[in-house]
Amino acid sequence: MLLLHKQFITCSFLTLISVDIQNKRTNFIVQVTLEIKIGGYLLPKKDFSSVDIAVTVQELKDTIANSRVNKIYQYDKKTILLKLHKKDNPQIRLVMEAGKRIHLTSYIIKPPQLPPGFCMALRKHLSGAWLEKIEQYEFERIVIIHLRKKIGNWKLILELFGEGNIILTDGKDRILQALIFKKMRDRNIIRNEIYQFPPSTSKNPFKIKKEELKQGLIEYGSIEVVRAIVRLLGIGGVYSEELLSRAKIDKNKLCNNLSDVELEAIFTSLQEILIIIENLEIHPSLVFDENNKILDVTPLKLKRYENFNFKSLKTFNEAMDRFYLRDVAQKKAAAGEKADKYTKKIERLQRIIAAQKQVIEEQKKQINQNKILGDTIYTHSSELQVLLDNFTINHRVGKDWATLFKKILDEKKDGKTPAKLVESFDSKNLLANINIDGLKFSLNLRKTIFENAAKYYDKSKKAKQKSKGAFLALQASLKKREESKKVLQQSKDVNEAKPDKILVQLEKNKIKSKKWYEKFRWFRTSDGFLVVAGKDSVSNEVLVKKYTEPNDPIFHADITGAPFVVLKIKEKNPSETSLSEASEFAAAQSRAWREGAGTADVYWVKLDQLSKSGPSGEYVPKGGFVVYGKRNWIRNVPLRLAIGLIEDNVDLTFIGGPLSAVKAFTKFYVIIIPGDLKGKELLKNAMHSLIVKLPKKIREKASRTSIEQIREFVPYTKGRITKD
Repeated sequence: MLLLHKQFITCSFLTLISVDIQNKRTNFIVQVTLEIKIGGYLLPKKDFSSVDIAVTVQELKDTIANSRVNKIYQYDKKTILLKLHKKDNPQIRLVMEAGKRIHLTSYIIKPPQLPPGFCMALRKHLSGAWLEKIEQYEFERIVIIHLRKKIGNWKLILELFGEGNIILTDGKDRILQALIFKKMRDRNIIRNEIYQFPPSTSKNPFKIKKEELKQGLIEYGSIEVVRAIVRLLGIGGVYSEELLSRAKIDKNKLCNNLSDVELEAIFTSLQEILIIIENLEIHPSLVFDENNKILDVTPLKLKRYENFNFKSLKTFNEAMDRFYLRDVAQKKAAAGEKADKYTKKIERLQRIIAAQKQVIEEQKKQINQNKILGDTIYTHSSELQVLLDNFTINHRVGKDWATLFKKILDEKKDGKTPAKLVESFDSKNLLANINIDGLKFSLNLRKTIFENAAKYYDKSKKAKQKSKGAFLALQASLKKREESKKVLQQSKDVNEAKPDKILVQLEKNKIKSKKWYEKFRWFRTSDGFLVVAGKDSVSNEVLVKKYTEPNDPIFHADITGAPFVVLKIKEKNPSETSLSEASEFAAAQSRAWREGAGTADVYWVKLDQLSKSGPSGEYVPKGGFVVYGKRNWIRNVPLRLAIGLIEDNVDLTFIGGPLSAVKAFTKFYVIIIPGDLKGKELLKNAMHSLIVKLPKKIREKASRTSIEQIREFVPYTKGRITKD
């Protein structure tokens, strides 16, 4: 063993030597087992094995069957999310990542503003489709989701091996859409071709017979049994080791050395694992390393992790959701780094674009200015020709340039034409600097008037050509900038590039699963009983018909426009306090609160006293019931509610209900009675009155909470604050 800091590598070698004296040859058979560990622990899990898929699909079968596809999102190149709706169930969010995972998720991740083409294609075909069933194909790393509409059937096929893929096929298995279209040696993923499953290299553990397993292992000969099981059954190295650990067989034992008893033990251990999967007798767990970071996620209690810390969860889907959240955080961190890169790229392009625009403006000036100069030379060609002839003729007869320059400048002093057009001379380049009506240019004394004019026209043409090139370059830069802006827009958490910080933020975005009663108005009495009230005619009807049991007292204020209120007693005898608190809640939720009354009369009855059938000829509206028999009256019930705050570790939770019920759970509360304050003004007053009563250590945290968190506790969002 080689020990380096907290990392070490363990290697085991098995060397068999045979000597062939006749041929003077030595044969070596070397078996090397290499296991890389960090901090004494196995590297974090990356592959989603066939066993993991089997457990996941088994859990999903009942959960998502007969649900309806509500919305479809695509987070990145390989990850999509189906939002599913199922009657009387919380929202179902199924995430699929090609080549990696499939599970339910409770975390909200904001998708890109512009959905990719693949996502749009899925929406086109699958929006509103019914999800009939989900299955694993022959224990392979392939999951098939069957969907239907009135117009046809579809299959959404998730491949979790290699780089992975997600393929949509029609009722005849023709490929309609795929994340990745490609041609392969044994099959093609091409639009309109029939989808073919990849050739299987292993046996389905659920279908393999005992003798077939034995014979299959024996045929692997001098290969370690752990590797042979992986190849034969396709269950992955982790579960191959687990199977052998349960059978009490050394994983490095060669297949041709296995006894019949050991082969029997392997088959028995396999059946034990398969029964656990089939019956979902699982123990979903997150495994932690020595630094308390998630190392692995398992559906079974694995012997390799006996000495590790782990956390049990209710479902394997939930465990995987927690495990793969780390990957999401890392991707978002990478997106943040990508955003930084593209921010710098956009800034650089902005500088280039500014420079290109400046060049175009300068070229425009050059185009106009040189054309004007050429035109000016032609316009004043007669005067300028006289000037040039003066130089040409005199120079031919032997006069030097300096003398000629002096002569012209003297004539200029006398105001003679054309000498007065000359400002100065460039004796080195033999140029005359001309000024005509404020336009300044140089005239080559060795060239003709037409050649001088042509020089400026050529400059104008060249500037025009440069302007065209600069314009094309500008268009290319603008296009690159827009593309970079799109990438930047799609990259999230620009200022949160650290995975740990992003992980904390994602944890805050976790969807809390709601209980059935959270769809209604509710509170708990001082004695711990649940009290539930309808919100409208529909919820009134549902509450009574679906969630009320025969012994539950049902309360109603003696006023039109009051909801039914149910005290859930679970076959227990409610105390007078609970009955009183339930009646207060019924009174407060009635129209009496809106009318500003001080008290109201309330009665309670049992379920068998309510009926949807009224007297002959009378119509009973939705949410309404006819009451028969004796009513249990509670007179002059005060209209008064309280809003309180509970500190639970790091979380702050608001509660509401009758005063005595709220006081039983917290000492921090405010009391509200009917009054004239409305809407946000009332909510702000209530929140302020509550916050000032809190200890300083939680006052700041409470002040950052939204007033919307207490809206549901105030009937009609109307009332006033009063003292205890």
